[in-house]
Amino acid sequence: MKEKKHFVIIHGAYGTPTENWFPWLGKKLKADGHNVSIPALPTPERQTLSNWLADFESQVGKLKEDMILVGHSLAPGFILNLLERSTTKVSAIFLVSAFLGKLGLEDFDLINETFVCGQFDWDKIKDNTDGIYIYNSDNDPYVPIEKGHELAKKLGVKLNVIHNGGHINADAGFVEIPFLLKGINSFLK
Repeated sequence: MKEKKHFVIIHGAYGTPTENWFPWLGKKLKADGHNVSIPALPTPERQTLSNWLADFESQVGKLKEDMILVGHSLAPGFILNLLERSTTKVSAIFLVSAFLGKLGLEDFDLINETFVCGQFDWDKIKDNTDGIYIYNSDNDPYVPIEKGHELAKKLGVKLNVIHNGGHINADAGFVEIPFLLKGINSFLK
């Protein structure tokens, strides 16, 4: 029998735990006996890295070895910050519509800056997880595919390109995300 994990699904800027594919994925993982947390983090008001770190700790707790972190859009940048600050390794991270740096979008760049515009300790991040998986779309209206390639290169992993996936959110038709569940299940084997 597969070891049960604690999945933490994290939304992005202007997001909520009840949108996109988050409820569907949470339900599928719970059906397989896993623990699932989908914290509600402050956005756009109070959206700073320090506020998200504090709210994450109060809602989820400290990182643990049985955790698998799943993040969409801004959340991958948040996950990188969590791993860089952690003294504990997590099982894996799954980063969807991931990016670093500014996107050239005024409504996002200002509130995202503390998450994605600093320097990262890539070796520490890689050492703090056993698996890194990145999924970006080749026609994302917010995140250019080059941003996914840049992050994959820094983390030393292959980028999984989703063709015509938009921002891999509900607006692009993703209220379910079978390819991500398949990737998670492959990691768990």
